Amino acid sequence: MRSTKPTVAVLATIDSKGREALFVADALARAGARPWLLDLSLKPHDRAFEGVGGQRVAEAAGASWRALGGRSRLEASAAMAEGARRLLLAKFAKGEIAGAIGLGGANGTGLACSVMRALPYLVPKVMVSAVAATAAVEWYVGESDIVMVPSIGDISRNRITDAVMENAALALAAAARNFMAKRDEKRDHPPLVAISSFGGTAPCVERVGERLEASGYEVILFHASGVGGRSLERLAASGELAGVVDLTTHELTDLLVDGVYSAGENRLTSAGAAGLPQVVVPGATDHANFWVGAAPQRFEGRDFLQYNEHNLLMRTDGEEFASLGRLFAERLNRANGPVRVLIPLEGFSEHTRRRVSDLAGNDKGSWKRAEDYRVFAEALKADLRVASVEELALHINDGAFADACAEAFLAIAKP
Repeated sequence: MRSTKPTVAVLATIDSKGREALFVADALARAGARPWLLDLSLKPHDRAFEGVGGQRVAEAAGASWRALGGRSRLEASAAMAEGARRLLLAKFAKGEIAGAIGLGGANGTGLACSVMRALPYLVPKVMVSAVAATAAVEWYVGESDIVMVPSIGDISRNRITDAVMENAALALAAAARNFMAKRDEKRDHPPLVAISSFGGTAPCVERVGERLEASGYEVILFHASGVGGRSLERLAASGELAGVVDLTTHELTDLLVDGVYSAGENRLTSAGAAGLPQVVVPGATDHANFWVGAAPQRFEGRDFLQYNEHNLLMRTDGEEFASLGRLFAERLNRANGPVRVLIPLEGFSEHTRRRVSDLAGNDKGSWKRAEDYRVFAEALKADLRVASVEELALHINDGAFADACAEAFLAIAKP
């Protein structure tokens, strides 16, 4: 019979963070959870504790813990993370895990987060980390739902960090109890549809979402800032979605020019691989994102718009639009489900009302370049085999274009 107490994995390098891991385990137990410690130490040690030792973790990855002690930190970390993932996922598959918490500095954070990222969305995950406020957080968290908790000081026992670790443990125990209570509930949910979004496509996104909700769908929006696109792709591959209305495929422009909002090589692939119905629009592909003051030198002569104090937008040129058309076609041609592609020829984002400048601030004219949108359309039509390309003499944020997108999805969605 399944325990009424949620079991929570505690991930730490016991050789260096043993006292802290045991403190967190005790806090979890006091909060009504059952701690399950996994030792991620990269070298053998003789510290005693109740849980899964490093030797067993290494063996789960097909390695020897003793042998790992003589390997590089990178190689040893990869093996221990792989072993811990296998053990954790096996226990989760049996319904025996309701959450996970990690402790660590830079190396420990990387180890524990790489393990926790393997757990599905909504399984509670907390990382108490000495590097929780650094720029590296994006890579630790990735497209997962790990909650990062700054440890204030380094991970060690004192009244400040004890309070942080205890608070994190108590919060996770409550979330784990809630997760376990809901895990076996039988609920009827409306089919869930993903919509990619951005500020420059917001009116279209909002109207399409309202239309789909009125038709009995639930909507989840993904901000096209890199991690949003990766999350969309992961959710599409997980079986949680009924379809995708990809209104804001901007991240592919950043992929093309190494912008800061690239979602990587998997963007625009998972919905097709899963056979989901998808409506695809080149929303906000008319620019790439760089941080202010950090545009690559090779783009010095290009057209820019400073969007806010952090974001510098570089307008997409004709050559890049042609490459994007071919890229869209190559990825969509692999789709196993129905596809509709709609192109708003009067503009791909709200920036069409704005003007561009060079990096020195000199005006270079209107943002809108209708001839470049046509370049994208022609390149896409030349290579796309799975669907026709529907060109509309509308702006992406026109209500009529949003309605066309919603109707296109409803026409191909499963009843």
